[in-house]
Amino acid sequence: MDACRSLDSWIAAADRALRALWAPAHAARPVPAGPDTVAAELTIDKRRQAAALMRVNHAGEIAAQALYHGQALVARDETTRQMLLQAAREETDHLAWCATRLTELNARASVLDPLWYAGSFTIGALAGLLGDRVSLGFVVETERQVEGHLDGHLGALPPEDHRSRAIVEQMRTDEIAHGAHAKAAGGIDLPTPVRTLMSVTAKVMTTTAYWI
Repeated sequence: MDACRSLDSWIAAADRALRALWAPAHAARPVPAGPDTVAAELTIDKRRQAAALMRVNHAGEIAAQALYHGQALVARDETTRQMLLQAAREETDHLAWCATRLTELNARASVLDPLWYAGSFTIGALAGLLGDRVSLGFVVETERQVEGHLDGHLGALPPEDHRSRAIVEQMRTDEIAHGAHAKAAGGIDLPTPVRTLMSVTAKVMTTTAYWI
């Protein structure tokens, strides 16, 4: 029976990976600011800047899906597993919003999305294997770093690009909530070297995704 449940879990994980990478993401919530928001006319340079930043955000949401999926696969407590999967579903909104904005900007997602997913899934599973409290602490630290990353994007996006800014602002609000929930559920503080390694890893991904 345990073997069957394990096999079912891996099949479900594979299905989630395929959907995250190759199926169009469908948001449960409308794009922030709504379809009636007037899209500002951006110069070529500002459009390129906005597109690059939204590509980074899209790659980050691919990675977020993978982290949560990897952690959920090995979570020991069912409540923790369901919380992680619910957070992943909410991150699907972000993925869909970023994809929509990239299309509006005539831009593409990162061609390295499968790499971001595979690497992040592995990291999430490894964190989960250290125990649910460590896994939840990983969520807390991840969301703290993502909040800082999104703050930087709000400062770098063209002020007149209201559509991109509304998406990033709502994403920031959601990420803060995810971190708070994980902390309240028992997430522990991670050691400084681990936090530093997470920051360096994220920097490599965001810098690369900006261009590729």
